[in-house]
Amino acid sequence: MAMKLLVVDDDPEVLKIIKNLLQSLAYEVLALADSREAAERVNRQKFDGAFIEARMPHLDGCALTRHIRNSPSNSSIPIFMLTGFDDVETMRAGFRAGITFFLSKPADLNQLQGLLKHMHAAMLREKRSYLRLPLRTVVHCRAGEHEFTAASLNIGEGGMLLEASGGLEQGQEVQLRFSLPPVQEALNPRAQVVRREPPDRMAVHFTQLAPEERKAIQAYIAGIVKG
Repeated sequence: MAMKLLVVDDDPEVLKIIKNLLQSLAYEVLALADSREAAERVNRQKFDGAFIEARMPHLDGCALTRHIRNSPSNSSIPIFMLTGFDDVETMRAGFRAGITFFLSKPADLNQLQGLLKHMHAAMLREKRSYLRLPLRTVVHCRAGEHEFTAASLNIGEGGMLLEASGGLEQGQEVQLRFSLPPVQEALNPRAQVVRREPPDRMAVHFTQLAPEERKAIQAYIAGIVKG
């Protein structure tokens, strides 16, 4: 399963070069020249890492990085800042925004390969946390005094997709209770609604997961993603 990377640079030539280099390393790449479109995509798509130009119109690299760090699904991905402006102030601003590494332009294949090799384990952990496997089970949901049941569609280390939302909105907290074969004890994680889907589905991200619950979910999905 290929890693999916986001590349954002307002220079079409640089964008094409970085995209081609990453694709030559067997990565799936979404390359965008408009940082506003990138911010929109980050809110509704999952990526394993991002390469962002420091100085762009509309949202610059730091503003886009802050947006990614506050997004529901991409807040913990590695973010590489592409820049020819490698002064101390640029680096300080980038690190404050949440940049993981700086990458000087023009980037070359060996430089990218070494950097991605270094970050492979972190990106693999990120992918595993969002991988979803089919799971059909009844999930009891409680948000304050409001209780309802929903049928699950899938599950991963990071969360679940449920067929009923119970009227909950994005950002709301919910207590879950469900069974996961072959575990006998019910799992009781706390979660947050991160996305609503038509007709009445909701994706939830686990916010509190006991160690034994995490192990049970990991056992369920073991062997699907291998590093």
